[in-house]
Amino acid sequence: MPFVSRNSNGAITGVFSKPTPIAQERLDSDDSELRRYLESGESQEVRDELAASDREMARIVEDLVEVLITKNIVNFTDFPPEAQKKLLRRQSLRQNLSTLKNLIDDDDDLIV
Repeated sequence: MPFVSRNSNGAITGVFSKPTPIAQERLDSDDSELRRYLESGESQEVRDELAASDREMARIVEDLVEVLITKNIVNFTDFPPEAQKKLLRRQSLRQNLSTLKNLIDDDDDLIV
């Protein structure tokens, strides 16, 4: 059963899997008001914002892994082979993007 937060008008503003300081009210999963909220545009906006936040967090995690490896806190080989492949792929993509950006940013406006 989900827990919801509400604004000062009593409208649902968030849905949580467990109680939080702002979400103490428990609703049935089939509650009509809850269903309307989940199907509304507001809910889509929250999902879009969460997806954008996921992309930002992915970059933070990528940077964190790099720092941990650089400081010899973890070894690259400590990661499972599939994770190593993904890290190498992202590193390669970033290097290619950096190279392209440098070509485009040259003063002569030529792309070589």
